[in-house]
Amino acid sequence: MTGEYVFPDEDAALLALLRIKNTEQTWASIAGDVLLEKSASRLLAHTLDPSIPLQEVELYSPGYIQEGLFLDEDSQREIEREYDKACSDLRKWADQGLDFVSILSDRYPQQLASVHDAPPFLFASGILYPQDRGVSVVGSRQCTPAAAAFARDVTHMLVAQNLSVIAGLAEGIDAVAHRTALDDGGRTVACIGTGINLVYPPSHRDLQNEIEQKGLVLSQFYPDTEPTKQTFPLRNAVMSGYGIASIIVEASEYSGTRSQARQAQEQGRPIILHESVVEGTQWAKKYVQNGVPAPGVFVVRTVQDVEECLERILSVYERDIDALMQQMEGMSHG
Repeated sequence: MTGEYVFPDEDAALLALLRIKNTEQTWASIAGDVLLEKSASRLLAHTLDPSIPLQEVELYSPGYIQEGLFLDEDSQREIEREYDKACSDLRKWADQGLDFVSILSDRYPQQLASVHDAPPFLFASGILYPQDRGVSVVGSRQCTPAAAAFARDVTHMLVAQNLSVIAGLAEGIDAVAHRTALDDGGRTVACIGTGINLVYPPSHRDLQNEIEQKGLVLSQFYPDTEPTKQTFPLRNAVMSGYGIASIIVEASEYSGTRSQARQAQEQGRPIILHESVVEGTQWAKKYVQNGVPAPGVFVVRTVQDVEECLERILSVYERDIDALMQQMEGMSHG
């Protein structure tokens, strides 16, 4: 064959792959394939004609759809349409001042890129540090005064340790963590369960604007995505993946916080549970058998307990970060 499609825009190729995915694929699996291959363009060209070995795709010059390709003509045209639409969407988002960050970008958070369910792209508003060190502060929307006070004290400590405070911009504990970090002059990162153009809850518009100016707001969804029951667990996975640990201040039996604890464990991220969470929920009790926490699980009562846990976690993190950065460097540049 003398010529094949070449898709020069990696970001557009990534979006096209997401839009033509089959039922066996997920966004996370596509992100993993793209990161492993170091190119969305090659994967998209390979999808157009799987008869070409992936390692040879880049050897072919731009051409047109030819007879004898693997896919039928309608499928080929669909790939072309989705790629063109993705190029158009990227131009539109750029014109709107939106910051699209692909998993292939050097600007993509390195901690997040290392987990199995990393999103293929992010929209960022604020100051993006690829090597950011942060800790999630998680809890109930309808929090008790005691839990709010504990979250506030924990956030004071995190800011003093020069750690970014990660939360989900929800009411309750999230708002306490964000607000305290801002008031202390620290850095806070909001991982939101909507598109970057939306604010949820609407009452947090001023808070989101302030975080955009002084910290970072991240969304893994298309810009105008409305909140749903599915978007918030996905948001939780980004929170736990972005940080080096999750501190669970307060939770009920059926709280969404439960999903973040599970996701953090699946990602290999430590979770720090306040003892009231273990005492008050069956799901948290499963992480502590006969008084012994499972690997990667810590149970705390005081802020000092949290600080001591983080010292242990950070000592491991500091040992592993060089290896992680080398791994990500290799994935990004070959």
